[in-house]
Amino acid sequence: MSELFDHRQVRRSFSRAASGYDSAAALQREVGARLMESLDYLDDPAHGRAPPEVVVDLGCGPGHASVLMQKRWPKAQVLALDLAPGMLAETRRNAAGAGLANRLNPFARRPVPVCADARALPLRDASVDVLYSNLCLQWVEDLPAVFAGFRRVLKPGGLLLVSTFGPATLWELREAFAAADEAPHVSLFPAIAQFGDALVASGFKDPVLDRDEFHLGHPDLAHLMRELRAIGATNAMATRRRSLTGRARFARAAQAYETMRSDAQLPATWEVIYAHAWGPPPGAPIRVGGVDEVHVPATSIRVRSR
Repeated sequence: MSELFDHRQVRRSFSRAASGYDSAAALQREVGARLMESLDYLDDPAHGRAPPEVVVDLGCGPGHASVLMQKRWPKAQVLALDLAPGMLAETRRNAAGAGLANRLNPFARRPVPVCADARALPLRDASVDVLYSNLCLQWVEDLPAVFAGFRRVLKPGGLLLVSTFGPATLWELREAFAAADEAPHVSLFPAIAQFGDALVASGFKDPVLDRDEFHLGHPDLAHLMRELRAIGATNAMATRRRSLTGRARFARAAQAYETMRSDAQLPATWEVIYAHAWGPPPGAPIRVGGVDEVHVPATSIRVRSR
């Protein structure tokens, strides 16, 4: 399978954006806050669930969600995973600034930054109670493979809680640049049905999906492009143009975008998909090619002796 995204470019873009990310990431913080509301279920004593022991924040960015989950569950081991070293440096600074493990409380835990790729999690099988990932999976082309990895590391009954961008994201920008040339300038993201199918195929229990649309405004195309660079959301498609866009091409895109101007602003749509699901019991089938595939450990097969 050829890669849709250049993951080295994803790593570079987010590392470069790390120091100024917070100043431009209002949407990301809002989506993360909405996603985190689902964690309240785990703290409801009516459900009788023990506090999680191992929590993963995948694609942690500057680590704000990692810090909040560490404060929510002080005794848990929170692992802050990100592909970009620059983001992990910000996570360390934010965890230190949050007052976790200071001189007054030297035994308090802090999130542990780990440089890791969502496509190959460096975690033991059935070791994670909560896997949280806010706006990371849009940079992954093979969702079934990634979800298979998530299922591998989640404990049975563990919670998977994720968000991603959908295909309507920045459709205005995509159409504007399509008027300028034929090269892809905006990454393509999976539809909610594709996202849900990948969850079901990986064998997750009781998946629930939802979606939001956010409509933001910008004074001009240059302002939107600066904000995208500030949050690391540059074009990371493997087939992207490797040379500079050029003034003439940018001007044609800007002219095409102007036809969409409304209320003195250029519109920018962000479609967000949310999903939560539970780790299945051991031996639950994974759907492969339309067929349920069941993995049975050899030690569980009874051998009859004569």
